[in-house]
Amino acid sequence: MQSNSTNAQILIVEDDPEIGKLLALTMRENGMIPTVAEDGHVMLALLRNNSFDLILLDVMLPGEDGVSICRKIRAERTIPIILVTALGEEIDRIVGLEVGADDYITKPFSPREVVARIRSVLRRASYGLVSTPGQRKLRFDGWQIDPVRRQLHDPSNARIALTTTEFDLLMAFCRNPGRVITREELLSLTHAGLAGPIERSIDVHISRLRQKIETDPKEPTLLQTVRLGGYTFTAIVEET
Repeated sequence: MQSNSTNAQILIVEDDPEIGKLLALTMRENGMIPTVAEDGHVMLALLRNNSFDLILLDVMLPGEDGVSICRKIRAERTIPIILVTALGEEIDRIVGLEVGADDYITKPFSPREVVARIRSVLRRASYGLVSTPGQRKLRFDGWQIDPVRRQLHDPSNARIALTTTEFDLLMAFCRNPGRVITREELLSLTHAGLAGPIERSIDVHISRLRQKIETDPKEPTLLQTVRLGGYTFTAIVEET
């Protein structure tokens, strides 16, 4: 994973040749290395044989759509994904985040916006990859978090795949157990900045995180909502 966007390998999945060329040119002009795939089949073949730092995935593709593809990728990989679509309704943005996308760009877009979004997501994805003093493993309710490798293991020691944002959120809660954290603070603590398309996207990411760490996501006991306040993490967190 690139710590910045220089030489970052970007997989562009776009069926419109002109848009694909424009995005590839923009990537190259900003020091990135683009590869273009026109549909999901080509994309999957490229993923099997190459290593990429980020996927720029169009939603409206021939055959299988980008949302379905994103869901499949996220079930197996933690690679950052930015969805690109001409749809602009909030419900479409929420669906994209629910299937595991790290960010969302709506057409028409400016090349400058695309570059900014990619750099932001790559920065977030790179946090914690280099070991620094104090980054010890954390435990809560039998779960274990490795901040250096950015891995989460459940009480049976099975690894649980998290998106970049989900991992950042969990780390923010584990570093602040028992404290009510507002959505604004969570945006800051997770380094999301302006990368999220809407502030309420935090709610969607937390919903996905609950699906992975709660015994009953509909009645959460670890990650609780505080009305008009934000969220609080009730578990006792220990360093190991």
